[in-house]
Amino acid sequence: MQNQLTIGAVSYLNTKPLVAGLEASCEDYDLIFDLPSRLADRLQSGDLDVALIPSIEAITGNGYHVVSDACIGCEGPVWSVKLLSRVELPQIRTVALDVGSRTSRALTKILLSEQHHCQPRFVDLPMDQDWRDVDTDAVLIIGDRAMHADNADFKHCVDLGEAWSQWTGLPFVFAMWVARSDERLDFLSRLLSNARDNGTARLDEFVDKHHADYGLTVEQCADYLHHRLHYFLGEREKQALERFYRHASQLSLIPNTTELNFHDCQTAR
Repeated sequence: MQNQLTIGAVSYLNTKPLVAGLEASCEDYDLIFDLPSRLADRLQSGDLDVALIPSIEAITGNGYHVVSDACIGCEGPVWSVKLLSRVELPQIRTVALDVGSRTSRALTKILLSEQHHCQPRFVDLPMDQDWRDVDTDAVLIIGDRAMHADNADFKHCVDLGEAWSQWTGLPFVFAMWVARSDERLDFLSRLLSNARDNGTARLDEFVDKHHADYGLTVEQCADYLHHRLHYFLGEREKQALERFYRHASQLSLIPNTTELNFHDCQTAR
């Protein structure tokens, strides 16, 4: 029997459609939950065979393969990734960046530099710090606190998914299933894509079961899972990744010699 695979994932609301079908025990793999940045580090160290990692991390690993046409993305406003600013965006001089998402941090830097032509100073916003208390001109928040943001004394609220889409005309990919080597890629491709298909057919079930856990109404949760998120990695998503990586490379956020390898990711719609 082949060695059991270790699969790393995130236990967030936006990942339910991708991982719910994997949670049943299986002799072929062991499912492990952790934070996105830790998953990327554990994949790189060899502790995991495959993981759902931020798209900015997928380009930095040696020999990585995108192993499924399942992803977490958006095709417009995503609601859970926001840049709040006290000043006009070209006037931003300081930004506090949520440490929970390396991809969103990179996207913020790209949009501010390339679209608004400003080069602010960036500082970290820890997960346990109240974003309303920061004294920077702007703050990036993601996840639950972005969905519940009341804007406080910030004059401008930018949904980064919407900003990217309006600027490029393309979707955005926040996270993908990435494998460390070419071992059992065919098995993983089928497993993860089938789990996505199963999960996207159960969105209403997830809404009913989890909306209260995240402080959302049924309507808010349904809108988020049905309309804000996109779970299919197709040709337009690949074009979006190429453009994202090109801008990230120009800003020295990633090496300019890296190349992303796709394994059998042609079935997305």
